[in-house]
Amino acid sequence: MDVQEVLKLADDIVFAKTGKHLNHLQEGILRGTWQRQKYPEIAKTCYRSEAHVKKVASKLWKLLSQTLGEDINQSNFRYTVERLQLSIVESNFGNYYAQIDNFSVCENNSHPSEIPNTEKPNQPIYNQTKPKERLDLSDAPEPNLFYNRTSELTTLENWILGRTRLITILGLSGIGKTALTLQLISQIQHEFDRIIWRSLRNSPPLASLQTDLIKFCRGDAPVPVPYPEERATTGALPLLEYLRSHRCLIILDDIQTIFSSGQLAGNYQPGYENYGAFFKQITESSHNSCLILLSWEKPREIAALEGENRPCKSLQLNGLGAEAQEIFREKGLAEPEKWSELIDLYRGNPLWLNIVATLIQDLFGGSVSEFLSYDTLFLGDLESLLHQHFDRLTASEQQAITWLANTPEPADISKIPENFQLSPPELLKVMQSLGRRSLVETVKQNGRSHFTIAPVIREYITNKK
Repeated sequence: MDVQEVLKLADDIVFAKTGKHLNHLQEGILRGTWQRQKYPEIAKTCYRSEAHVKKVASKLWKLLSQTLGEDINQSNFRYTVERLQLSIVESNFGNYYAQIDNFSVCENNSHPSEIPNTEKPNQPIYNQTKPKERLDLSDAPEPNLFYNRTSELTTLENWILGRTRLITILGLSGIGKTALTLQLISQIQHEFDRIIWRSLRNSPPLASLQTDLIKFCRGDAPVPVPYPEERATTGALPLLEYLRSHRCLIILDDIQTIFSSGQLAGNYQPGYENYGAFFKQITESSHNSCLILLSWEKPREIAALEGENRPCKSLQLNGLGAEAQEIFREKGLAEPEKWSELIDLYRGNPLWLNIVATLIQDLFGGSVSEFLSYDTLFLGDLESLLHQHFDRLTASEQQAITWLANTPEPADISKIPENFQLSPPELLKVMQSLGRRSLVETVKQNGRSHFTIAPVIREYITNKK
């Protein structure tokens, strides 16, 4: 048996018992075990901590043991599966020849009956399921460490099962949009016939993107109707013909690259405005597929399209809470009682926390309290990451966020300074744009909305002066 046959057999066993397919980590544990890897090596391959891998593996072995009626663990898994495969093959041979005998007897009596089971020799019964979905994640980044986001995964899965057609996942770079989406794919891939991930980092024109998507979605099927290239930008959307005939999941990453810098959030570069019509048509047309957008900022059409009972939804991805402690545990930081303060300062952003944890280990011997004793907040490699976000701001947005950086307490935008250059309507528009870029935070005080920014962003703006 090869590893794909092993995973398919295990998936069928688990699905028969629980009604759920193997997730990405469970598959990784079985793949590694089949290849005789130990838990530390599996954990590294799956981008998880060893403790978490052991915990998930323990539950998996228990489930397999209950289903097969014998004790299964990492050390005997391979032997057990090979023995099970042999018994399945032998059983299939017996069924096959019994069917031949049955057919012969009926034929001699002039009563040929329909053979209920037509497996051929050496064709195991666990392969008699629907073909695997077509999967193309060639454009997806290498997965980072995934930390528990049960709530977000549940929300996204419910949206997809509820036939939401367009989902936007928003957040600053490093917040975990990619890791979350890859984990989501591993949990819901059995719901789709086609899954494809494409990055817009090189700003492809919509026509070329659609041609690529159609080629993948079409597979071996013929093109329904020849269409001119310009139909990709006007009128009927040819891609919809495939989104209706197949249940497809399309992930478009780096959406912000088709937006203009120096304009309010979600405004398209010249020549890319047709993407807005594309997103709108995907949302409003009837089909069973789903488009997921990953972006630093929200496309301007989305706000008008989304709603509680509408097929367009947005998920603002915030930082980790206590789950982020796993980062510090893996980095070997000391003083766990100080970790929550570190998480709050860096707003639970996994990438930011990994960067600062490495610094604490390298320069302070893992002492968090020594690091926190400094008056200034360390940025280091974060500066270049934040610069990519701030380089996109309009002059008005820069003015507003600088004002917030110099206001220690959350600001009430109805009480702006007299010398402030933006009028109240202009400021409202700017604050909305900054919110769509995930650069401002809203807090409620005395029943009113106040605005503030994260300590890391405040430090970045202060250092720019």
